[in-house]
Amino acid sequence: MMALMVMIKKRLTAKKDKAEMAWQATILSLFPDMFPGPLGLSLAGRALEQDIWNLHKVQIRNFATDKHHMVDDTPLGGGAGMVLKPNVVSDALSSVADAPGPRIYFSPRGRLLDQKLVRELAAGPGAVMVCGRYEGLDQRVIDHHQLMEVSVGDYILAGGELAALVTLDAVIRLLDGVMGKTISHEDESFETGLLEYPHYTQPRLWQGLAAPDVLLSGHHKHIADWRQKQAEEITKTRRPDLWQKYLQNRDDKD
Repeated sequence: MMALMVMIKKRLTAKKDKAEMAWQATILSLFPDMFPGPLGLSLAGRALEQDIWNLHKVQIRNFATDKHHMVDDTPLGGGAGMVLKPNVVSDALSSVADAPGPRIYFSPRGRLLDQKLVRELAAGPGAVMVCGRYEGLDQRVIDHHQLMEVSVGDYILAGGELAALVTLDAVIRLLDGVMGKTISHEDESFETGLLEYPHYTQPRLWQGLAAPDVLLSGHHKHIADWRQKQAEEITKTRRPDLWQKYLQNRDDKD
């Protein structure tokens, strides 16, 4: 019996140590039930169960101080919409002062989420993500808490929750132990500065369309050269902005 108790204690300790080492996602939201959402499925869901990453949700409304639990007010100077109150969001942020990682606020005017930023976040211990609503967040909170403003694209969402889910999905798949092979994400779009080359699988002939012969040659060098050329042509045609950046980075390395 004593040996069994010791074994159980060791397992519990190991599980606790693993959980403490997990990448920590801290989400501040008016709709925390949106998490983990799709991240509770597939690879991300399995990684959550295995304590490769963990999730802490904070309901912003819990920090409202009036009897109606109001979290927003009209904008000073007039204008449409409502603005999240500074004291409410600030208190919510203060409640997770010990949570690891940068403080991120999702905003259309923020730094564009790209693979470089995703890698930086994945390499750290976690991140605190503030999901705004309405017209946005009082600027004083952004300044006081030194929030990093991040945008997931040039369009408007109803709130920051979907932006947070996108960011988390991109980060989680890079964490050790989530994907089977490192090479599976190292060759993907944006990792090399180029869009990804086309993919093909069996059958070799489908609807009268044949897969490129080079992929069936078994010649690894020829296949690698073909994929590189395809990636370059697709990037040049579809994303000239990325192509120019790729050329600049290549020239700098030379």
